[in-house]
Amino acid sequence: MGADQHVDVLVIGMGPTGLGAAKRLHQINGPSWLIVDSGDKAGGLASTDVTPEGFLYDVGGHVIFSHYKYFDDCIDEALPKDDDWYTHQRISYVRFKGQWVPYPFQNNISMLAKDDQVKAIEGLIDASLEARVATGKPKNFDEWILRSMGSGLADMFMRPYNYKVWAVPTTSMQCEWLGERVAAPDVKLVTSNAILGKVAGNWGPNATFRFPARDGTGGIWIAVAETIPKEKKRFGAQGEVTKVDAENKVVSFKDGSTISYNKLINTMAVDHLVEKMGNQELVSLSKGLYYSSTNVIGVGIRGARPERIGDKCWLYFPEDDCPFYRATIFSNYSPYNQPEANVKLPTLYLANGDKAASSEAKEGPYWSIMLEVSESSMKPVDQETLLKDCIQGLINTDMIRPEDEIVSTYHRRFDHGYPTPSIEREGVLKELLPKLEAQDILSRGRFGSWRYEVGNQDHSFMLGVEAVDAVHSGAVELTLNYPNFVNTRKNTERRLAQAFDYSKANGLPVRN
Repeated sequence: MGADQHVDVLVIGMGPTGLGAAKRLHQINGPSWLIVDSGDKAGGLASTDVTPEGFLYDVGGHVIFSHYKYFDDCIDEALPKDDDWYTHQRISYVRFKGQWVPYPFQNNISMLAKDDQVKAIEGLIDASLEARVATGKPKNFDEWILRSMGSGLADMFMRPYNYKVWAVPTTSMQCEWLGERVAAPDVKLVTSNAILGKVAGNWGPNATFRFPARDGTGGIWIAVAETIPKEKKRFGAQGEVTKVDAENKVVSFKDGSTISYNKLINTMAVDHLVEKMGNQELVSLSKGLYYSSTNVIGVGIRGARPERIGDKCWLYFPEDDCPFYRATIFSNYSPYNQPEANVKLPTLYLANGDKAASSEAKEGPYWSIMLEVSESSMKPVDQETLLKDCIQGLINTDMIRPEDEIVSTYHRRFDHGYPTPSIEREGVLKELLPKLEAQDILSRGRFGSWRYEVGNQDHSFMLGVEAVDAVHSGAVELTLNYPNFVNTRKNTERRLAQAFDYSKANGLPVRN
């Protein structure tokens, strides 16, 4: 018995990667295609939730910065007006021993106490001397830290912070993923800044970033999805995959319908995909991929934003006086991320847990903080007390005061939060992804292809775009296969306004 419907290309998942594939398929206007999602809206891991009180929280700390003109084109097409966006300077700090050290920590040890400065500089000197005589590459992330920064910075910041982020020790992680993710310090610059008391400037790809004025990060992807024809999209039970029959190239859905395909672009987590395929060899192989879960906590507070918070964007917390590794002052990104000041809300309780003096609803203004807490089998989290522990952590780190009025709280756990760049990862992916491709399945995306170093929104989107080009014309998938290449250049080969004729050279690298 045949499937209910047939398409040349079926795309599973309507997050950034799936939408990237859909945009490219729509632009090419060649193969027949369909995109499906089990949710009721587009966005995936780049969605935004709204609390009953009207506070917005993203699924973790997302901001828009881009390595690709095609990504920019698609985002600007979806949200074309100037007032659709706010542009911010990244103002980012590390909380360390009761003070705010400008990010990146390793470039700003001039802010530390003198004994900590000495530890850091001694470690940097030792590391630079050892690096001169080192043979071979570092075996893991921990060796990379020691070789790049020395034991002082390793113990003060890099080891504790990265354990809080990844929920695994740095010795269990490889270092191929680093690239532009971690700033390697310049020993001479760090030393001179320490002596002169100077602070290093912004570093990294996100020194400035855009944020949507309304509807959070999720609003971007809902707007991108709106540029795709309605008949090409299926949501909910119609889009929830229950089985992938790779041999017969048929996908079954929760509502009982089936779709056959020639090529499948999958963006769900690859470990979930192989389970739905029922392929025990691939299931066993996928067990070698590791991930951590992410708990997103939101706290809405009555009152004007305190001066000590100011225009800070996101903040890092390596110490054990709070469970979260990062805090985002989400109300700073857009005034529409929280209720207007004239909205009346009751106080749930004070930050120290005390009952409010009155249960009567009162006006604002309001501000908000979004927190991220990692979780794994090595780093378990008590779900029952996590919200309370986080609020206490905010008090401990002087983010809020014990008497502050909490008017809204939010907690959501995401099982697949971070794809861990484990020692074993590349060995698994180099076997797993080609085995899927041999069955005409391209698994791509943050968890579809499991490469954190190309897991930002722009990367994820382009993984989908490039997968379509690979299917349609044999183009090399640069983002998937050459992360360092795409991360060190402005990628301008593709533009949304381009006309396509794949019978002629179109400037894209092609597999021989």
